[in-house]
Order: sequence, then structure tokens, then C-alpha cells
Amino acid sequence: MKRQRKIPRRLFLKGVGAALLLSGCTSRFDALPVLRPTVTPLPSPTPTPFPSADGVAQTYLQAWEQQNYDIMYSLLTPESHQALTLEQFKTFYNHPLTEATVTQINTQLQSLLHDSDQAAATFFVGWQTRLFGPINANNQMNLRFAAGRWGIVWQPTLILPQLGHGVRLAFLSEQPTRGNIYDFDTHALASLGKVVTVGVIPAYLEDEATVIEQLARITGAKPDRIRTSIAAARPDWFVPVGQIDFETSLELDNILSNLPGVDRRAQEVRAYSNSDTMSHIIGYMGAIPAEQKQRYLDQGYRGDELVGLSGVEHWAELDLAGQRGGRLVTLSPSHEVLSQIASVEAQAGDSVYLTIDTDFQAIAEQLLGERLGAIVVLNPQTGAVYAMASYPRFKPAVFTAGFDAQAWIDLYTDENRPLVNRATQGLYPPGSIFKIVTMSAGMNALGLQPKKTFTCTGQWDGLGRDFTKKCWLESGHGQVSLTDGLTQSCDVVFYEVGLALHKKDPALLPHWARDFGLGVATDVVGVAENWGVVPDDEWKRENLNQPLFDGDAVNSAIGQGYMLSTPLQVARLVAAVGNGGRLLRPYLIDRVVDIHGNEKTVEPEELGQLPLLSEQLDIIRKSMEAVVSGARGTARSAFEGVSFTVAGKTGTSESGQEEPHAWFAGYAPAEEPQVAIAVILEHAGEGSKEAAPLFRQVAEAFFAWQQA
Repeated sequence: MKRQRKIPRRLFLKGVGAALLLSGCTSRFDALPVLRPTVTPLPSPTPTPFPSADGVAQTYLQAWEQQNYDIMYSLLTPESHQALTLEQFKTFYNHPLTEATVTQINTQLQSLLHDSDQAAATFFVGWQTRLFGPINANNQMNLRFAAGRWGIVWQPTLILPQLGHGVRLAFLSEQPTRGNIYDFDTHALASLGKVVTVGVIPAYLEDEATVIEQLARITGAKPDRIRTSIAAARPDWFVPVGQIDFETSLELDNILSNLPGVDRRAQEVRAYSNSDTMSHIIGYMGAIPAEQKQRYLDQGYRGDELVGLSGVEHWAELDLAGQRGGRLVTLSPSHEVLSQIASVEAQAGDSVYLTIDTDFQAIAEQLLGERLGAIVVLNPQTGAVYAMASYPRFKPAVFTAGFDAQAWIDLYTDENRPLVNRATQGLYPPGSIFKIVTMSAGMNALGLQPKKTFTCTGQWDGLGRDFTKKCWLESGHGQVSLTDGLTQSCDVVFYEVGLALHKKDPALLPHWARDFGLGVATDVVGVAENWGVVPDDEWKRENLNQPLFDGDAVNSAIGQGYMLSTPLQVARLVAAVGNGGRLLRPYLIDRVVDIHGNEKTVEPEELGQLPLLSEQLDIIRKSMEAVVSGARGTARSAFEGVSFTVAGKTGTSESGQEEPHAWFAGYAPAEEPQVAIAVILEHAGEGSKEAAPLFRQVAEAFFAWQQA
């Protein structure tokens, strides 16, 4: 074999240049005549149709950086193409990159040697990974000239030198302990627990009928399904029947131990209580949705984990999940570890503490009962959530490992949508509660005075006789001032104000609605939310292909039409009125604590100010107090004999069904608010008769809880 000599390209070119210069040095013959022969032009060189060996190597590495496996595969030798398909080639590359959690590939061609139709290149490859940091290697590739071109002789070592035929890269994962979720008094709401899988080994069964009967009663599995599973299994198989919690397994130990053929196997799972209290707040876990998988992969997940899909489990997923650890190794065909490439230690997840006390939350849920709707209870001075009740609810325990698929289907297809947190995701017309916004805009933007009077006959023809609108009080309110219009919730007053705002500027009322926190995110800390709808000209053209008409503005002025809000938005609105105009960010997370005791606390955050002068805000507050205590207040009867002062607003909004939605929202005590509450009852009737009494019960329970 010829001895190879590597000549750097730069030295080679420099040597050629020197030789050309030397060939021109003819000083010994300067005196001789200069001969000028006829020069025949040389033909232009024909371009080489195939790239050089180093060009192929460089292209291959650049394509790898971009993970363009089609180009890489096209650069292999014909023999390599015969040895593996394109799909097999892609798998060879994709699997190690997935196992190593690679995010970026960097390569550099270092040198290349030729020997006839053979060539060898050395190159550097650097992987940036999510879990292991950088993984670097110096590697080599072989090339061969065949079929008129240079090609790469493929072998697994091109990926990493430690790989080979039959040797694969594997991540031996060490799953971190998921952090717990606690309420304000450190009661565990979601924690690490054990679930016990109860099953049978057919070979040891003595009385199959009795075993099936008992296990069906204990696990809830259907007898026919148990019988079919046993019949289809081999005698020595463990046939799982159902799952029970660890405590139940202990309680039934005597029964289960005395059933020949029955076996139990425990495993660690996410454990919840067996109740539905606070279920929408805690949330649940499940497999990563396919459409979100790449986002989780980019954050360091493998893709096969269970993750939080709703509630705090979802919101705090990255805190709760911790840092996955393990070893990146090469395995032989017999699954023996050959070498360790990298390792990282798992880090336990952080624990999350809520602002909510389980006892008070349970009271709020009990008061709501089995009525469709929601209750939100806020600290009006900080934005902390005291309670957030929604009905119907679900049991988070349904979603632990081995849950009944039919139970999930029943929840998901239930027309009452038990998986929806109505407090933050339910969308309802705010009804007359929105009149707070309309009155504020009228005073500020139109200069309306509190004693400005309107005439209510029970109907209104401001849009023309063909578009007559009615007041909720069919007999009419007679002569009524602006402030009394809010207290008595006169629709005619706000038809007038809404139309006047629209005539001045169609964007005025929508702008004020957003300034009061409607139609925008509250940015609540801890759970997902809907933004609601504040219809303006842009929204209507985009969604209905129509401009915003006068009638739309009039409907919006009384919180109807296309206007939609969440109970949380309404609670925040009245809290802002009560606290002097500060629009706060609601939060359910009090603090996040790591395993070393380091805390991250959530601080109160002001996101805006209501655009009102202090004297205008005082007028709004006094009108809301009169709703409860005034002679003609719409909620006067609901609060007779109450031991604390209240400021609030009733609302009765169209629901698309015979019975309207019932609202009441407000704060107490009226002079120095300690609590803000919003109540919505779906299809329940009038706000003054249905929601206001419930508001009172929640407020009374709150003050009793505070004093306990």
C-alpha cells in the first residue's frame, strides 16, 4: 500500500505559486533574443460533474446540522443504499438524537486524505442537549469513488464513535418526584401516593366464580370483562382487573389475601383525595396531547410522560415536574451497558401552595350546591383568591394511572361540561352589572351629572318605532336620575347613555369596558381563563362581516348582545370599584417552594387603574350601596337584617333559554372592603331573587370563617 502523505491545502497552493514564480526567473539569458512563438489557445476546462470527496463530506455534515436526511442519504455509496433504506437511515439518526435530547448539531470537517478511489475524513461533531449539556466527539468517515462519484460509506459510528452495528444509544431515565400541591393551611391536595392493581393468576384460581364476584364488587370492573380477560390469558400470566388506593388495599387485606389466585401489585402514582372539592383548581394529569408534543420536547420532556392538563397541575407543570435525570449509555444487542456517554442527576419538583383554604372552598361549593354556575371570592386589596367554586365538578382521582376510560368519556361528553371551570372559563353576558361601566363612561366621556334625569315609561323608541326596546320594569321607573338608574337598574337610562356614547365615538364604550377589565385577560396566576368578548366595530366585521350598529351599542350598554364575561372578570371589576380603582391581577398561587426550602412568592400586582375621578368613583360606590340598602334597590329584600354593609349590583342576562342567568356581584363591608364576590347561576331567573341571596350566604360564611 502506498504511503499516504497529508498536505494541507493552503501549503499546497503556496508551493504551486512559488514554482510558477521560479519558472519565470531567466536573468542568465536576458541578452538573448526573445522568441515569440505563436500560442494556440487551450480549450476551457470542462466542469467536473460530481463534487470532490471533501465537497461530499462537507455537504453531508452541513445537511446533518439541518437534519436534512434526504440529502445525507443521497450522498451514500451505492453499496450503502443497498444495505439500508431511507427510512432505516432516518431511524438510525433520529433515535440517538431523541435519546440524548439533542437541540442543535454543530460539525466541522478537519482533514481529508485521498488514496486512489478511497478517502478518509476526520471531523468534529458537537451536540447541544437539553438534559446533558454539550456532548462532543472527534470522528471519522470513509468515502469511496464508485459509479462516477464520491460517496460516503455509511456505518453507525458516523453518529457517535461509540456506536456500531447492533449497538444503540439509550437513555436510562430517572424520573424525579413530582412536587405536591397544598392548600393555604398545607393540606395536601395532590401528592405522591400508591395505587394497587388487583389481578389474578389463572393457574392458582380455585373458585373462579367467587373471585370474579368479589373483585367486581371491590374494583367496579364488570364481571363479563374479568371473565373474558382470564379466559384469554396464559395460566401463569398476571391478569389485571382494576385498581384501588393503598388504604383500601390495607382495609381489604384479609379478604383479598384469602382469595386463591388473587394478587396485588403496588405502584407510585399521582394521588388525590376521592372527592371533587377544588377539582377545577387542582386540575388533572394525562398524556401529552399530540399537537403539543414538540413544545414539551423543547422543554426537556421525552414525550411519554404524564403532564398537567388543567388547573394548577397544568399551570405549574414545569415547577411540579422537576428535572428528569438518568444516564445516556450505549447498549449491546443483549441490552448490556457498554459505555456511559453522559449523566445528569434528577431533581425533585417544587411544591405549590395555594391562597385557598380547603374548608372555606368546601363551604362555597356546598352553598352553590348542584346548580350550574360559579362563585368567585377575592381579596379586593390584593387579588388573592379565597374560593373559586364551579358546578358541575369531577374527581381528579379519575385521571390517575389506570383510570376507567369510560369514566373519562362520560366526563368529556357530558353536555353540562364538568371539566370546564365556569369561574374562569365560563362566558356569560354580564347583564346589568355592566351598567357600572356604562355609567362611568357617561359621567367621564359625556360629562353626565349624577342628578341628570331620564324618563322611563317601560319602553324606549330611541332607535325608531320599528325597534322599540323594553325596560325590565314594564310599568316604567318614571323620572329617574343617573345614579338612581344604576340603583334601580333602569334599562332606559342606559339605552340613552349607550346610544349617546356610540354617537360620540363608537369605540368609546368598548374602550371603557376593557379599562374595567372586560374582554381582556385578567392574567390570573394558577389556572387557565377565557378573555370574553367586548364587541367593537373591528370584532363584528371580523366575526360577522358587519359593522357595529347603533342597536349593538345599546345592547352592550346593558351588558347584553355580543358582550361576554367570566365570573372572575366580574369579581375583579367590583373589587376595583371597592378598593379605590386598582385593577389587580388575581392569583391562586401563594408560593412555590423547592426541596431546599427556597421560596418564590406571588406578590399583589396592579395591572391598571379605573379611568375615573375619585368623586366619580364615590358616586358609583354610593349607587351600589343603595342597590342593597336603598328604598328602591333591586337587592334590598335579599339583604334585610344583614350584619355588615354591602355594595353590589344585580344582573339578569339573556341565556338563550326561557330562564335567564342570575348575577350578583359586590363587596363587603361597603366602607372598607375585605371581600369581593361574584355569583352566577345559569338559567336560574332574576339576579335579585336567586344570585343575591347566595351572595349573602357566601359573604356570611366568609366572615364566620375569618373569625374562626
